[in-house]
Amino acid sequence: MISKITRIGNGQGFWGDSIDAPIQLLKNGNIDYLTLDYLAEVTMSIMQRQKLKNPDAGYAKDFVEMIESSLNIIKENSVKIISNAGGVNPKSCSEKLVQVANKLGHKLKIGIIEGDDIFDKIDQFISQGVTFENLETGESFDRIREKVTSANVYINSFPIAEALELGAEIVLAGRVSDPGLVLGPTIYEFGWVKENINRLASGTLAGHVLECGAQCTGGNYSKWWKVPDLANIGYPIVEINSTGDFIITKQDQSGGLVNRETVCEQILYEMGNPQKYISPDVCVDFTSFELEDLGHNRVHISNVKGFKETDTYKVAISYFAGYKASGQLTISGPDAMEKAKKTAEIIWERLKNANCVYEDTQTEFLGVNSCHKDIVDISKNINEVVLRLGVKDKNKEKVNRFGKELAPVITNGPPGITGFSGGRPKAQPIVAYWPTLIPKNLIKTTVSIIKTEKG
Repeated sequence: MISKITRIGNGQGFWGDSIDAPIQLLKNGNIDYLTLDYLAEVTMSIMQRQKLKNPDAGYAKDFVEMIESSLNIIKENSVKIISNAGGVNPKSCSEKLVQVANKLGHKLKIGIIEGDDIFDKIDQFISQGVTFENLETGESFDRIREKVTSANVYINSFPIAEALELGAEIVLAGRVSDPGLVLGPTIYEFGWVKENINRLASGTLAGHVLECGAQCTGGNYSKWWKVPDLANIGYPIVEINSTGDFIITKQDQSGGLVNRETVCEQILYEMGNPQKYISPDVCVDFTSFELEDLGHNRVHISNVKGFKETDTYKVAISYFAGYKASGQLTISGPDAMEKAKKTAEIIWERLKNANCVYEDTQTEFLGVNSCHKDIVDISKNINEVVLRLGVKDKNKEKVNRFGKELAPVITNGPPGITGFSGGRPKAQPIVAYWPTLIPKNLIKTTVSIIKTEKG
């Protein structure tokens, strides 16, 4: 007996990924589900600030635009959409989708998952004994309490399955885990329960492989020169069955490459402890499974092992950590490196003379040693250098003062400073990341369905 197979494609690895990838998967992927990942820790803080200014904001507007441009084909091909584009305001996002569907004359059911956003409940949880101490450093939460800009729990994937069970064609979530966008529909399709630990582990691994989009189909691949037609790279598809075994592939006739190495490179991405990859649903042993390259852009993974989930959820907290500014100058001609060093020295000395000493500064020589220290032999004559300077401080005025010292050196510094673009650097707020934990029994998620007028 052949096991049922579900095909899930991922067309968005981050907010700002290819706008064409989701459309191509919908048209040519022959998929049952399309997942779209928009969130990162800093993204949540941006969305929270948007919502504080406008109660109708706080979600990925690009997602609404994508749905509007592709709803006809979504309905025609009966593809269900799973996304965390709801950010900190999935209800408002769903209302925009309803407007789109009504305008286009489509019936539509949208599932809304809430409960991950605990920004307004922090003090309540503290009163219940949650310390929110930093997971990595052990620092006290008191240090940043008054500077917090967002707080979101990485909830598990079962609410996604619940929304699908209620008939949702689009599932809008906030901070579910990235792999959970794939795991959720597999829980629904195959009726997996929390006791199906190895199957949940397999679905989590499948989601982990897909979560960065084309990063497993040849994008960012170490042997990049071997990847055919990168300009038309195909985004990943997983074919998964009820046992949890799955195949990673991509849409036919697309560019890119799926082989053992491209998949393994993605598996190593943000892995942490390979024998204990912790997700909200299960812990996965990344050393347990078998991986077989089938050729023809198909890689088979089987026998994934896992073990019981932890009793805590990870919480991503963002907080205000001062201001920053950076700017750059292009310096060319003979002795460019020496002139670049002198230019930096001049700027820092002038700022010191103006009583502007910063908490932190940075001096980089792009193309020489900014990414890989000492990779270039600077004893040789270099005829072009990009000097990038940056500062960080709690004092916004001092940071803005830094921006006023770059342009003057074009005429009152060494010769050959030819490039200064983008205007004076302005102070920008720094959003810092604070990882922590919260007991799972304190977090309550809700699932609701909203329909179009015709639904």
